[in-house]
Amino acid sequence: MSFRVDVFWSFRSPYSYLATPRLVALQREYDVDITVRPVYPIALRIPGFFKKLNPLWVSYLMKDCSRIAEMNGLPFAWPSPDPIVQDLATMEIAAEQPYIHRLTRLGVAAERRGHGLAFIHEVGKLTFGGVKNWHEGDHLARACRQAGLDYDEPNDAIAADPADFDAAIEKNEADQKAAGHWGVPLMVFRGEPFFGQDRIDVLVWRMQQAGLSRRS
Repeated sequence: MSFRVDVFWSFRSPYSYLATPRLVALQREYDVDITVRPVYPIALRIPGFFKKLNPLWVSYLMKDCSRIAEMNGLPFAWPSPDPIVQDLATMEIAAEQPYIHRLTRLGVAAERRGHGLAFIHEVGKLTFGGVKNWHEGDHLARACRQAGLDYDEPNDAIAADPADFDAAIEKNEADQKAAGHWGVPLMVFRGEPFFGQDRIDVLVWRMQQAGLSRRS
């Protein structure tokens, strides 16, 4: 019996990036299907969120993510450019967002084609993996190929009907909230939410209670 886990995931979340290799390993090792549900970063979903944070939050986030990456042997750097255009001095979010809509729509397209998890894994290697100007040249095209995707076909589909992909993202965000949490990465198994890259072991434990088995 195959198990299904929905993963609500953001292209700006360092913890989503850190969780992804473990999710790839989980799907490879166990009889579980992971459905990637891309959502927009909290900077867009909750206007003013960053202005309410303690000033220590950003520095702690960077220290924490850096050490988790080091512990797991992963490269880590803040994306250049940032997927969200934001003035980090004032925390103002720019009205024009040229990167995050492109990435999130592509994430939806990849999942529809059965390559969602592979795609976010490859894109994470570009963004948080330290590739400067990841948005230029053939970086994204190569990430698509590594994930088993054609680059032009999903981009053409998005260009033909962006509203369709935006509706899918809105549905993901509504389902994320309905599952009981607003953060990412959020794993949901049979209606039960597991928030954070440090809850994957708890997720596995819960699925094992329900009879999860390793792949033969």
